[in-house]
Amino acid sequence: MSEPTPRPPRPVRPGPLADGRMSDPYRVGIDPASPVVPETGPSAWNIANYLTVLRLALVPVFGWLLLTHGGEDPTYRWAAFGVFAVAMITDRIDGDLARSRGLVTNFGKVVDPIADKALVTMALVGLSSVGEVMWWVTVLVLVREWGITAIRFWVIRHGVMAAGRGGKVKTLLQTFGIGFFLWPRSTLPFSGFWDALSWTLLGAAVVVTVVTGVDYLVQALRLRRTSERAVRKRAERAARRSGGASR
Repeated sequence: MSEPTPRPPRPVRPGPLADGRMSDPYRVGIDPASPVVPETGPSAWNIANYLTVLRLALVPVFGWLLLTHGGEDPTYRWAAFGVFAVAMITDRIDGDLARSRGLVTNFGKVVDPIADKALVTMALVGLSSVGEVMWWVTVLVLVREWGITAIRFWVIRHGVMAAGRGGKVKTLLQTFGIGFFLWPRSTLPFSGFWDALSWTLLGAAVVVTVVTGVDYLVQALRLRRTSERAVRKRAERAARRSGGASR
C-alpha cells in the first residue's frame, strides 16, 4: 500500500498566532479545522462574552425581584440579592477568562462596562424607589458612572483610559454596599448593625466615586492636551498659520 499523501500545511496570515504569541487556536476563538487562520484575533462568540451577555440579561430579572410587592417581601429581596451576587460573580469570572485565555474582544470591551453600569443603575434606582436609598445618592453615583463612560468615548481618539486602583476600590465598595442594602435587614438579628454597615459601605463608595470621577476628568483633559494626536494637530495648525503668514 502506498503511503497516504500528507496534507499541505494550512496558510497562516500574519498576526498573533503566526508570531507565536497565541499557539492554541481554541484560546483565541479560532476553529483549528479552518483552512485559513484569520488575523483578527478571538471570535466575539466566546465564553467570556457569553457571561457578559448573561449579566446584562439578568438586569431586568433582578429589577423585577427587587420591586415586587414594593420591595417589602423578604423572599423576593433574598432572591434579588442572589441574582445580584451571581451577576457580580460573572463580572469577575468573565474578565479573568478573557485575559487568561486571550479572549479579549472589542465586543467585550464595549458591552462589559455597559452591563456593569446597567446592573448598578437598576440596583440604585430600585432601592431609591422602595425608599431604601436617598435619590440624591443615586443621582450622584449614576451621573459619575455614565459620565465617565461618555468621557471615555470623548477621548477615545487620543488614547484609552484604563481603570485605576481607585476605580476598582469604588466597584468593590459599591458591590458590598448595594449587596447589604438588598438584604431584608429588618428581618435579621441585630438589624441596626446591618443598617450601619450598609450605610458605611455605601457612604464610602459615594466618596470614592466622586473622587475617582474628578480624577478621571482631569486625566481626560490632560490626555486631550498631551496625546500624540493632539501634539500632531497643534503642529499642523502651527504649520498652516506660519505658511499663511509667509505669503
